[in-house]
Amino acid sequence: MNFFSSDFKLGILGGGQLGKMLLYETRKFDIYTKVLDASPEAPCKIACNEFVVGDLMDFDAVYNFGRGVDLLTIEIENVNIEALEKLEEIGKKVYPSSRVLRIIQNKAKQKLFYIDNQIPTAPFSRFAYTSEIKDSVAHGGIAFPFVWKSAQFGYDGQGVKIIRSLKDLEGLPNVECIAEDLIPFKNELAVIVSRNIHGEVMDYPVVEMEFHPEANQVEYVLCPARINSDVAAKARKTALMLSEKLQHIGLLAVEMFQTSEDEILVNEVAPRPHNSGHYSIEGSYTNQFEQHLRAILGFPLGSSDSKVAGVMVNLVGEENFTGEVLYENIEEIFKLSGVTPHIYGKKETRPFRKMGHVTIIHQDINEARKIAEKVKKTIKVISK
Repeated sequence: MNFFSSDFKLGILGGGQLGKMLLYETRKFDIYTKVLDASPEAPCKIACNEFVVGDLMDFDAVYNFGRGVDLLTIEIENVNIEALEKLEEIGKKVYPSSRVLRIIQNKAKQKLFYIDNQIPTAPFSRFAYTSEIKDSVAHGGIAFPFVWKSAQFGYDGQGVKIIRSLKDLEGLPNVECIAEDLIPFKNELAVIVSRNIHGEVMDYPVVEMEFHPEANQVEYVLCPARINSDVAAKARKTALMLSEKLQHIGLLAVEMFQTSEDEILVNEVAPRPHNSGHYSIEGSYTNQFEQHLRAILGFPLGSSDSKVAGVMVNLVGEENFTGEVLYENIEEIFKLSGVTPHIYGKKETRPFRKMGHVTIIHQDINEARKIAEKVKKTIKVISK
């Protein structure tokens, strides 16, 4: 099939920043794109060929949208899976498949998949409702501290809370959830694995993620991770094993813990481009968004090697600011060498909302991290 400057239509479910950055690559290749998102002001709107307003969880909206494209992909997991199954039944190509999304969309099913396939992960208990946890604690089924995770619709630190006492359960939604052992860890790591429709597989170098202590949200991503080669090899092996078991098409971002004993435990996965891979736009021979396109279109995968060390710093809304966004002092970072800002196009800021990111490239990862700290302290995402 001819994808370039042709009648071929690529459909994308979700119009956020991941979709917008995917569109950088479709525009480079002149691939026709159609995007579905609930917000009429979604970042993708300005960069796609067609934009449709619709609810990603609505069967009819997703099914009717999918019928009008040749191939369907996602930039967010929270989509109507029944509609995707129906589209596959009528012969539409959907990558990642409904089967993969059904496993990943629900954290309890995701964890059970790890257990069934001997993928190392933290011990956990599954509950139909949050209210059941109190009984389990009372009868010695689980002990404090543990991590409460909503089974569905958690994103960017939402739907996750460390529970140290019964009081911490107050105010949590009474939904299907898991209670996971709180693991002492040295580092949070990630590996992105790409798999094309012919079964070719390529993994990116291990990255290290530094999290905001309150928002449970990534602040910095460093590539390469500052870990020894044995731990890196173990992380890559685990990610590749999970990719093989899952048999996804496209990207799979695998988030992992490096424990205090240097064991690797899978935390969770995302079957799409991922925040942990944004550094690749400036830092890699083939960035994660182009790689996703190559994979789902059936092209040979590009080199995932890094050209240079890179650090990505997330730009998120400052606390106590809500409204029309202002990137205070952003002009100052243009004075720094190797610094590239990416603004996502969201007009309204709110506390901890992802509004953009900045990539810093340097021959020395430690120097890149120092510059990233300076960037973080300089730019303030506030409201006018």
